[in-house]
Amino acid sequence: MGETFTNPVAALTTDCGTLITPMSELPSGVRIKDVAVAAGVSVGTVSNVLNRPHLVSVPTRRRVSAVISRLGFVRSESARHLRSGSSRTVAMLVLDVANPYLTDVVRGVEDAVAAAGFVVMLAGSGGLLGREQRYLEMFQQQRVRGLLWNPTNVAAPRTDGLDRLGIPVVFLDRHLERTHSNVAVDDVAGGRIAAEHLLSRGHRRIAVVGGPATLAQIEDRRDGAYEAIRRISDGSTTFLTIPTPGLTLRSGRGAADQLLTMHPTSRPTGVFAANDLVAIGLLQGLLAHGVRVPDEIAIVGYDDMEFAAAAAVPLTSVRAPRAELGRHAAQLLLDEIEARDHGQPLAPRHLRFEPDLVPRASTATRA
Repeated sequence: MGETFTNPVAALTTDCGTLITPMSELPSGVRIKDVAVAAGVSVGTVSNVLNRPHLVSVPTRRRVSAVISRLGFVRSESARHLRSGSSRTVAMLVLDVANPYLTDVVRGVEDAVAAAGFVVMLAGSGGLLGREQRYLEMFQQQRVRGLLWNPTNVAAPRTDGLDRLGIPVVFLDRHLERTHSNVAVDDVAGGRIAAEHLLSRGHRRIAVVGGPATLAQIEDRRDGAYEAIRRISDGSTTFLTIPTPGLTLRSGRGAADQLLTMHPTSRPTGVFAANDLVAIGLLQGLLAHGVRVPDEIAIVGYDDMEFAAAAAVPLTSVRAPRAELGRHAAQLLLDEIEARDHGQPLAPRHLRFEPDLVPRASTATRA
């Protein structure tokens, strides 16, 4: 995967070596009019040399090419694409470009779009509606060919402007059974798998830790865990929810502090963390205070990020097929782009991926 920039729009290079840069950052430099004046030809002739050289005589073509080289003229691909409507750029707007979960998702997206001759423009909203709206407006101005979107407001993402311009949208990692295609992981199933694993190890005091309760994905994971506990336990299982302001290492360490205020005989013995970052932070906090993992508290994470297996105590985690999710989302978008180019828009499609469990040392069998 190419280099990822986090300000303010991230640009990814593909195998074809093309770099997408926001129009506001394009160098002003030498204009096509300057080339025409220096070569003693019309702007149209310069344009033909650049785009339809067979229409220009060899001597004129050589003269214009020499001036282009001497002046250092670089044409604006963005401007050309705006005029022709032939942009080869798709945009990807996510909540947090720094989240390691996205690495494989973006790689899967880029593999698919690069094979089709497109490049990816990546941006992160940071969960801020105002910033998200500015990116959406910029994507419309750039006339991107399509958008993969992980929306901040899952209840009511606005696609009006994109729809008017005929820019197809595929929602990423969100359950939105509406007028647009979407690709997501079954997080209810993931929460159920995590709780079933803890129950099978004999844990009867279980906590779900991490994430604002208002996040749909966190709610789904918690609901799945609670569903498993109600179905499997004999009524002796206690279930505790510990929300955190974010899904970060710091949030996990803060959750560890909360658990440590509880008496050892009443605190949870099994914890399902909303993602691996929270799980690792929780693990760090517990180990720093001498709590043995998994002997005193077992931990299950979510996402199975690359570093989960390399934690101080290798982390059991619910694995989502991230690269596969990215590839399928990109393919849905590419299919819609092609269908619209032929005047035959496709009906929305909705793909769900099932997670599975990767057991490691952070969970233990209990009598």
